[in-house]
Amino acid sequence: MEPILSVKDLSVSFNAFAGKVHAVRDVNFDLYKGETLAIVGESGSGKSVTTKAILGILAKNGHIDSGTIMYQGQDMAKYKEADFYKIRGKRISLVFQDPLSALNPIMKIGKQITEALILSKAIEKSKAKARAIELMEAVGIPNAAERYDAYPFQFSGGMRQRIVIAIALASNPEILICDEPTTALDVTIQARILELINDMKRERDLSVIFITHDLGVVANMADRICVMYAGRIVEVGTCEDIFYRPAHPYTWALLSAMPDLHTEETLFAIPGAPPNMLHPPKGDAFAARNKYAMKIDFEKEPPYFKISDTHYAATWLLHPDAPKVEMPDILKHRIARMREEAGYEIG
Repeated sequence: MEPILSVKDLSVSFNAFAGKVHAVRDVNFDLYKGETLAIVGESGSGKSVTTKAILGILAKNGHIDSGTIMYQGQDMAKYKEADFYKIRGKRISLVFQDPLSALNPIMKIGKQITEALILSKAIEKSKAKARAIELMEAVGIPNAAERYDAYPFQFSGGMRQRIVIAIALASNPEILICDEPTTALDVTIQARILELINDMKRERDLSVIFITHDLGVVANMADRICVMYAGRIVEVGTCEDIFYRPAHPYTWALLSAMPDLHTEETLFAIPGAPPNMLHPPKGDAFAARNKYAMKIDFEKEPPYFKISDTHYAATWLLHPDAPKVEMPDILKHRIARMREEAGYEIG
């Protein structure tokens, strides 16, 4: 099966006053038709920069150093702004983290959706209003026709995010990129937005890239997960691979740090802080925060080791000569319970 989008050896940097910031380093992933690919990691890991590079919306001081972004047989890493006009918001759409900053506060909601329809040439101008109301209804806006002339401030946070999703879907895109779309919402509304994205994906056969710092958010919606740290993907696998058979110490740490209502144990916190990407570490970027780190972790960056046909991780712990290290007990117990609840045999 051919991927709909293929990112190979992508490196992105920013020219800052203090020097060159290496934000994304040799990132590789494929996105397939109809799947949800989650990219997970702490703030500053390079998740959003990767998707901005795909859409050509990097800051002025940012640039692609190397790599390819293949879509429809063309390398978007070489695109000029005029080339992106044919793709951005038409074939590939973006749902932003903060709906308030994504919406024009002094423009009526309906007009913002109709403008997206007209600019994308998805429909004739005379039919744009009717289609906008249909989109509002599709994303769950009650009394859509009556609220067509409302302003963003007249909607709740969850409803504003639904409007942003409606605008993103206006052009019938093939790919929907969701950049932490539920971060600013409370847990109940968050669940509804995730359900909406899932519904839209199924109904429209969308391919989705979902960016988040919270593994728990993608547990019930991702098909595959890329775990990103210090600008590099350190582990990739199916949802089951990552949640039930994690292999990289950073993935162990992320899973251990997830809030758990089933235990009274103190919430785990990952020690230390991510490295300064003005000067990327020589070896494994996570080594300084990894209690299982070996001497080689500080000297040489690990390659990707194959765990299965769907599961790869970049950690020296998977080398045949590495000492046997088991994941933390807190994570073992959590995975055992998750497997039991999901009906998997524990082994």
